[in-house]
Amino acid sequence: MNNLINLSRSIPTPRAGLTVAYTPIILPMAGRTPLELRLTAPASGVALPIVLLSHGAGPSRYVPSKDGYAPLAQFWAERGFAVIQPTHGNSPVAGLPDDAPGAPYFWRQRVSEMTAIIDRLDEVEQQAPALAGRLDHRRIAAAGHSFGGHTVSLLLGAQLAGESFADPRISAGVLLAAPGRGGRELTEQSAARFPFFDVDFAHMTSPNLVVCGADDNPHFTSRGPQWHADAFHDSPGAQALAIVHGVGHGLGGIAGLDAMETETEAPDALEATRRLSLAWLRTALAVDVDAWPSAIASLDGPASALATLTLPNYA
Repeated sequence: MNNLINLSRSIPTPRAGLTVAYTPIILPMAGRTPLELRLTAPASGVALPIVLLSHGAGPSRYVPSKDGYAPLAQFWAERGFAVIQPTHGNSPVAGLPDDAPGAPYFWRQRVSEMTAIIDRLDEVEQQAPALAGRLDHRRIAAAGHSFGGHTVSLLLGAQLAGESFADPRISAGVLLAAPGRGGRELTEQSAARFPFFDVDFAHMTSPNLVVCGADDNPHFTSRGPQWHADAFHDSPGAQALAIVHGVGHGLGGIAGLDAMETETEAPDALEATRRLSLAWLRTALAVDVDAWPSAIASLDGPASALATLTLPNYA
């Protein structure tokens, strides 16, 4: 029940079910502090597909951690997915020390943290008794917001200085307000500060959905909101670009309701983001082959005011 939404109701989505959550799940890591996780999943069902959700590096203290992004994680879990959220090394609340190698952004560690979760899914399940044996280790997607989108793009095959970080166990991904091209596309100051943004999306062959806010004007570049859509234009695996109207980097509130990252609370835009991403994940991970086509069709109706969908031209 959500009295705050209107147009987004026309985008089809399954009914919500009961969920269970385990936190903190602890994974010891060699030579560093342990990795802390949150696992949220349906209370019933088996062979649950997995989504690894990578947080951004926003201004809040706790949102950039396993404890953020409840509007997304809970929505996906209520509708059939096991959502695993790590507290990445750059998190201010429980990340790595400021003097550790790779500080302060720990972009390499973020990638290795995601792969470590997949390597150790059995350990994750052992710490979540109600979910033990119920996760499908063969159906894994990754989703990331902002800096988390950078992490996920590398896992999907984007390369940095010719180096690949791709994990073939991740079969699909969602990039939410992710960084675009680096290098000369950035301001001089940003290019010097964020050399790891200079990724090559041409090698990102895993299927992916790119979601951007129409009013998301990044300070990294002078190119404006379209910078966040670069992965769609450059990636061979891009399957759709969703531009959500009337919102910026927070996409209406995905990081947290009333959070500093939510520069505009827009319930309909948030709901459209949640429903479209869910539909795409359901089809990408073979939960429901009709979910994504039905979502696409819904944007020909009243929901068209909420988002513009662009599909790749394979001609």
